[in-house]
Amino acid sequence: MKDLDTREWLLTNGLGSFANGTVCDARTRTYHGWLIAALEPPGSRTLLLSHLDASLEVAGSLWSLSTNFWQGGKIEPLGYQLLQSFGVEPVPTWVWGQEGWQLTRRLVMPYGLVGSGEDSSHKQLPQFSNRVLIQYRYEGNETATLRLRPIIGDRDFHHQQSADDEIQFSQLVRPSQIYLQGIRADHIGMPWQLRWSAGHYKPEGTWYWNYYYPEENKRGLSDREDLYSPGYLSVILKPGEAVTLEARVGWVDSTLPDRDTQALSTKSFEEAVFLEQERLDQLFAQVPIAVKPEQELIWSQLLRASDQFIAYRASIAGPTMIAGYPWFNDWGRDTLIALPGLALTTGRFEEAKGLLRTFGSYCRNGLIPNTFPDAGAQPIYNSIDASLWWIETLGLYLERTQDWEFLKEQYPVVRKIYKAFTAGTLYNIRVDAADGLLTWEAPNVALTWMDVVIDGEPVTPRQGKPVEINALWYSALCWTTQWTQKLAADSTIDKERLLQQAQRYERQAQQVKASLQKFWNPEKNYCFDTIEPDDRRDARIRPNAVLALSLYHCGFPKGQARRILQVARDRLLTPYGLRSLDPSDPDYVSYYAGDRLYRDRAYHQGTVWSWLMGPFIRAWLRFYDETEPVPCSRQPLLDHVQQQACIGSISEIFDGATPYAAQGAIAQAWSVAELIRHFWDF
Repeated sequence: MKDLDTREWLLTNGLGSFANGTVCDARTRTYHGWLIAALEPPGSRTLLLSHLDASLEVAGSLWSLSTNFWQGGKIEPLGYQLLQSFGVEPVPTWVWGQEGWQLTRRLVMPYGLVGSGEDSSHKQLPQFSNRVLIQYRYEGNETATLRLRPIIGDRDFHHQQSADDEIQFSQLVRPSQIYLQGIRADHIGMPWQLRWSAGHYKPEGTWYWNYYYPEENKRGLSDREDLYSPGYLSVILKPGEAVTLEARVGWVDSTLPDRDTQALSTKSFEEAVFLEQERLDQLFAQVPIAVKPEQELIWSQLLRASDQFIAYRASIAGPTMIAGYPWFNDWGRDTLIALPGLALTTGRFEEAKGLLRTFGSYCRNGLIPNTFPDAGAQPIYNSIDASLWWIETLGLYLERTQDWEFLKEQYPVVRKIYKAFTAGTLYNIRVDAADGLLTWEAPNVALTWMDVVIDGEPVTPRQGKPVEINALWYSALCWTTQWTQKLAADSTIDKERLLQQAQRYERQAQQVKASLQKFWNPEKNYCFDTIEPDDRRDARIRPNAVLALSLYHCGFPKGQARRILQVARDRLLTPYGLRSLDPSDPDYVSYYAGDRLYRDRAYHQGTVWSWLMGPFIRAWLRFYDETEPVPCSRQPLLDHVQQQACIGSISEIFDGATPYAAQGAIAQAWSVAELIRHFWDF
């Protein structure tokens, strides 16, 4: 392997913390590091340990194993030229070698929820453990010396560190470990420790200036960083010997399980791998689906990928879902769309319930938040469809589990959403009394999933009545009718009132179903994308009509649906998902590249979204039954999982034109979710 392989790998720990890097071991992004710890799970993600610079001395020859990009494009050292192999199963593993020696490095990030303890009110609260273990194993003809230099930081994972920031790093050296902490005039960083099973450590603080991140440069962002090293560790290794290191947030905590605080040894790494694999095996054992032997490897990879997105939110002591790595937090819309694939198909019903409860508890003015900012800030309610996706996903959960007690618990949230939407709520979201359709109107915002705003101007302004929003509204009314009838049948006190409400919901649903015909565009055999506030129709071909056909309750007839799907097949379908705009449209952008302004303009103007493959398949199977096979193959996405971008996961987006290069976030929740949900359907 002589070429720079910049494909990526990813480890997570269920708290929002992660480790991420490249196959060639060079850092190409601000987000690359071995311990990016969620200090307030899943937020306040902070880079602590970037990596370990490594060199190996054998028989008087010194081999530098690291690979670094420096400002100006220089690459030094050239450790990637010694890299013989890389794999991700069961953990990321690199093998460097030359004639007469071989060095293997492995990384594991143990699951972060490790037990429980009591607060001052005797309430049981989970205990967190943010850590990563690294092991080096040497094979050779004679004894070697391995030198490891920790490269560290103390900064928000979105930003870069500069030696000019007046930051200092304190270190306290103890036998087989050091304690580290970044200190600024206005900030004292989180203390953390680095310990090792063997070796001699020498404090020798030094700054490394001008690391260069080519991926950030491609995105038109700041691409330079300074990182610090507090010293270096020298380890003498005989053939067959290994050294294990652990980076861990905080001081030694006696409240953690014994296995989490025991003395570090070379066995500690194998124990951590075993415990993580045991946890995953238990999760996978509850998946209610068996696969053929030849599919077991890729299915296992997808299940492992699905687990990486489900995390714990400390502020509500419940589950949440990271929308994507490396830069997204937990997003409402993304979570609710991804939940069926990540939690229902995989049999994680308690997590599904917890996620629905989490987002339902944040309902305000009938709206479910779209984002949860870091540092205790208030959620952002800038979505018209998150509430509707919440109802749709609640329906799928109830159909799968028959958990009618949970319906009783959450029904007040359903009513709250219904009342707010019919009476009117933020952003002038309301029901149009003339046709029963849902509409909205507010300047300088974008409330649907096509949500890019540049300098106060939405790139895809969809004010008025978007087609998928009203399809969701129709499905929500159908669900609400069904649930109210169910509650009435089980009630002895409120039966009549509930039945009257159910009749009202049913009448509204029928009105909306009839009004959905306003979206039909016979000239294009497709749906208008939006009916604007002044009643103009947007006739551009976008995938939102396919979304409208994919919901549990669909308000469009079979004949129209088939024509919509044929147009989508011919104009939008690619091997990796659906384009966000017809290539013949004057506003179509083929490639997602360049600085942020250019990328934002391309984001929903032709860029391929792989999660949309799921709605397309659902709609096709519904309206074509088995009369015509689904006109796409899963193989390109499976190849992507195993060989491209982030090995073992699926990218957020792809270019709209060949070769459909992967773009955006390297691992996206709803992309993985939809492939899992329809693994057997295409």
